[in-house]
Amino acid sequence: MNAARLAISWLTVAPVRGPAQVDRAVAGRAITLAPLVGLLLGGGVAGALWVFERAGLTSALAGLLAVGLLALCTRGMHLDGLADTADGLGSYGPPERAREIMKSGAAGPFGVAALIFAIGIQAFAFAALVDERRWAAIVLAVTLGRVAVVIACRHGVAAAPGSGFGTLVAGTQPVTAVAFWSALALCCSVFVVPGNFWLGPVVVLTALAGSVLITRHCVRRFGGMSGDILGTTVEITTSLAALGFSLTF
Repeated sequence: MNAARLAISWLTVAPVRGPAQVDRAVAGRAITLAPLVGLLLGGGVAGALWVFERAGLTSALAGLLAVGLLALCTRGMHLDGLADTADGLGSYGPPERAREIMKSGAAGPFGVAALIFAIGIQAFAFAALVDERRWAAIVLAVTLGRVAVVIACRHGVAAAPGSGFGTLVAGTQPVTAVAFWSALALCCSVFVVPGNFWLGPVVVLTALAGSVLITRHCVRRFGGMSGDILGTTVEITTSLAALGFSLTF
């Protein structure tokens, strides 16, 4: 229960108090439960989109509002991590300098551009999914962003120097957790695109592969895992999944 409370308090704005003391064991179990939190968030986003549609909003406006709602429910920390990571990558300085830029709190041109693309892609992809009535695909896209977090924290990944959150969670996820959530997402994806059973698995594999490549590059570039990198992983994976699920053939 400590891990479940910690996962909810870390990843949402829900008024749930985490344990008083957090060590790597509890933090690791909380990360293992992250996809379940993603499932709750995804269900909330899909429900909100259904309400927006029934209220007569255009699908584009509904999609944009849904992205805003998701950011609100997660304190905007994943978007903040994406912006910080983009600015760090765009600095072309040594890892120490890049980490300083990421911790500065200011959003530079690379960060702003990354936010525009991520928010835009998710908003229009959600809108397309609403038009196609692919509610389950919306839920899975949001959940998959949290599955990617489990993969990002797999054994062998080190924390970046000075990263408190990274020190707690980097390298905590065993191969069994990575395999379980990846396989479950892959199985569920068969049913999220009616009429194209093959599209869901292709999108899941592509989105997770993309997240692994991006995470690996960031870890190498910044000298280890950090909370900003995990936020980037969530946003990029969710964007890729939503975009892929919205395709029509």
